[in-house]
Amino acid sequence: MKRDSLAFGLAGTFFGVLVGWIIGTQQAAPGVPTAPTTAAAAPASSPAAAPPFDAARATELEREANARPNDAAVRMQLGNMYFDAERYDQAVPWYEASLKLDPKNVNLSTDLGVAYYYTNQTDRALSQLEHSLTLDPRHLKTLLNQGIVLAFGKQDLAGAAKSWDRVVAIAPDSEEARRAKQGLDGLRNAHQSAAGAPQAAPAQ
Repeated sequence: MKRDSLAFGLAGTFFGVLVGWIIGTQQAAPGVPTAPTTAAAAPASSPAAAPPFDAARATELEREANARPNDAAVRMQLGNMYFDAERYDQAVPWYEASLKLDPKNVNLSTDLGVAYYYTNQTDRALSQLEHSLTLDPRHLKTLLNQGIVLAFGKQDLAGAAKSWDRVVAIAPDSEEARRAKQGLDGLRNAHQSAAGAPQAAPAQ
């Protein structure tokens, strides 16, 4: 599922981009990340295409949602459909509506946070991920994504490292920890590269 693309689809090239960004080769601080987003779904050389969107199924689910105003699951399913089709702006309101009905669903909260990130709402993304952590402070997917958003959305590398360190400490043998370790290695390699780089000569 593309909803897990930040957490589970992080290719090695993602962290190559991270290293380059830290040492200053990436020109602009991204809101919705360009290279990181592509690498998160697949290696940068072969980005994955969005799956076909089943408009008829979406219409059917919307009818169900209208008929069942207290059904969180059908709203989440609609959010998932739009997210997986990379229609993030359409996913957001369905996730929000579902979360109002199921406010303690940590996975849903985190999916909403990721959707905010992909719609260039970095601060809202971080706020939503923080909310997820109030529901479950050890939620690995949330912590991993929090680190990514901090690194690429806020340029907070120390904060990103802290989130990834928590993932490794909580579940060192998990898939999330493997990805977090890649991020931490990227940070370390970047610092080493920066430390070894020659300084520019002062202006005359």
